Amino acid sequence: MHKKHSSTEQCEMDMTPMIDVVFQLIIFFVVTLKMTQDRNEDIILEDGKHGVTLTQDNMPPTLLEIEVGKRGRISIHNATLTKSMLHSILKQRVNRLGPTFPVLIRADKRASHELVKDVMDICTASGIWKLSFVAIQEPKGK
Repeated sequence: MHKKHSSTEQCEMDMTPMIDVVFQLIIFFVVTLKMTQDRNEDIILEDGKHGVTLTQDNMPPTLLEIEVGKRGRISIHNATLTKSMLHSILKQRVNRLGPTFPVLIRADKRASHELVKDVMDICTASGIWKLSFVAIQEPKGK
């Protein structure tokens, strides 16, 4: 026999899991939004009078910018990485997007050339072949 429910019984729903999910989504979007805006401002770029000028219009959406600081700090979106972490991130990205996405290396002009070479080697070991360097067209103060 079926159990009859009286019309006075109320259904209750626990909202705690839903609130937890909403807060996690908010945190995720705040963190990812902040990551897209972070850049290491301590990096002083080399002067480069020749080359393509990058604008928002000619930058592909799959572009990845790797920064190399003067003291050897490797970062993406201002998040410090070890060489093995960088390799892992690049391999995952190659698996997801293929090896044709462009990588910009934004290296401080005072950084060790050996470290910049190591970053280039990690990129090529990951299967990435579209590497470019960021420089400024005109020196500051002119």
